Amino acid sequence: MTRTLVIIPTYNERESLPRQLEAVHAAAPDVDVLVVDDGSPDGTGDWAEARSRDDARVHVLRRTAKNGLGAAYLAGFAWGLDRAYDLLCEMDADGSHRGADLPALLARASSADLVIGSRWVPGGEVVNWPRHRLLLSTGANTYVRLALGLGVHDATAGFRVYRADMLRRLALDDVESQGYCFQVDMAWRVVRAGGTVVEVPITFVEREVGTSKMSGAIIREALLKVTAWGVAHRVHQLAELLPGRSRSAQRD
Repeated sequence: MTRTLVIIPTYNERESLPRQLEAVHAAAPDVDVLVVDDGSPDGTGDWAEARSRDDARVHVLRRTAKNGLGAAYLAGFAWGLDRAYDLLCEMDADGSHRGADLPALLARASSADLVIGSRWVPGGEVVNWPRHRLLLSTGANTYVRLALGLGVHDATAGFRVYRADMLRRLALDDVESQGYCFQVDMAWRVVRAGGTVVEVPITFVEREVGTSKMSGAIIREALLKVTAWGVAHRVHQLAELLPGRSRSAQRD
């Protein structure tokens, strides 16, 4: 039986987390959930621990500071890999990633190293997003495809499933990016490692409670790092085309 762990990072998600856990287990009763809480002052971590005592499928990893989305997922990956889970999923706590879409992603994980729940492939959609968020997301993903040559329509998506054996092949200790940038970084690492990436259409629903963690700092980080990666990638491609490159490489 495939063992699946859904990792849900939290920071002040006391209102939304109970509904998200119910939605996940309504759609996929056999999956385990790891709540990675970054010291939420609203009591999210305390509630999650109380829930874990009543439900063996719920686990909690508590951290003392708000260190970012990327760090939370990396901690969750390490926890899951140490416990021999076969599939590790990323989901938000706020309900924007619907539990109802999870089975479709899990079904595709039997033939792919990374399954992305995509808003920007046929069948995908976004509900209740303002125009500026739509433009930001579509623009960012277009820039990623142009800069990196990454053939993924929704590289910034945070609803995804990784095969554990693929995560073990990646140098996760070297990952320092956060937010949008973390998702792009991980997808690109899978592609460069020779992994298979597929996109499954989902319906993304804007959160009903709480506040978005999106910030100008997250956007700036993504722009700067993707640009730097893109320049390095294109320089490497040009170097491979230089006359005599292959002969000198063979002599080395």
